[in-house]
Amino acid sequence: MTQYIIRRLLQMIPITLGILTLIFSLIHLIPGDPAVQIAGEGARPEDVHAVRVALGLDQPLWKQYITYLDHLAHGNLGTSFRTGTSVAKEIRDRYPATIQLALGSMLVALLVAFPLGIISAIYRNSWIDNVARFFALIGVSMPSFWFGPLLIIAFAINHPWFPVSGREGGFKSIVLPSVTMGLALAAILTRMIRVSLAEELNQLYVTTAIAKGVTRAKAIFRHALKNALIPVITILALQFGSLLTGAIITEQIFSWPGLGRLLVQSITTRDYPQVQASILVIALTYILVNFFSDLLYGVVDPRIKLE
Repeated sequence: MTQYIIRRLLQMIPITLGILTLIFSLIHLIPGDPAVQIAGEGARPEDVHAVRVALGLDQPLWKQYITYLDHLAHGNLGTSFRTGTSVAKEIRDRYPATIQLALGSMLVALLVAFPLGIISAIYRNSWIDNVARFFALIGVSMPSFWFGPLLIIAFAINHPWFPVSGREGGFKSIVLPSVTMGLALAAILTRMIRVSLAEELNQLYVTTAIAKGVTRAKAIFRHALKNALIPVITILALQFGSLLTGAIITEQIFSWPGLGRLLVQSITTRDYPQVQASILVIALTYILVNFFSDLLYGVVDPRIKLE
């Protein structure tokens, strides 16, 4: 177990380095010059050049890359071109809001998907199974940029039960954005739980357990469901990363002060340090979530050995 953890942590180093290189390369391919935006459209060429020198953008790309890695190695994420403040501070202010939204969306998805998927698997081809499959089809078909405004119109404007935007309304503020993001995940999980549990219910060990006197409910929830969770955990880990990236759209719709909204603002203003740091934090979160999901396999099913 310890060797596995160490090996996985070491594997993260080249992955992270590859992500850093990719981010740095792509951000410099975005059309536009941040020095022009900072100096102003009517600025003189010498003023623009002075800004480029001050930001270090006059250096060759390879030298900028080495400087970027050196700063990261010392824990320095840089200074925002747009605001002039520490990038690390802005991320510390915004990151909790994005994680809160992602966890809220996952909670909504689990509360919907688990009962619906389990009932659908137990009563296959019944009317409730048809309802569950129809919900899954609708859920994966509705884009958040359409569903979010629909919720705002229905539950924030026509019936002002929830705030239209922002994070100041406490618990009520997170309900609509969480439902917006959680619906698609709930649809995916419902289908996965249904398929996985239905497959386990057809296994011989379930039939044998019931034949030996174990109640059907006990055979399902103590044995079959536990084994059915393995692929569900994989989907949850993968979809958590999708929630972080999907939050970019949802945060824009609901004016949620998270990392996704900050990333959009930074891209439009060519704020290289902020874009690089924001994407890096999202990528590292995704990597760590997948790492912990692998460790969770052994907890759910002790037969699985981490090698």
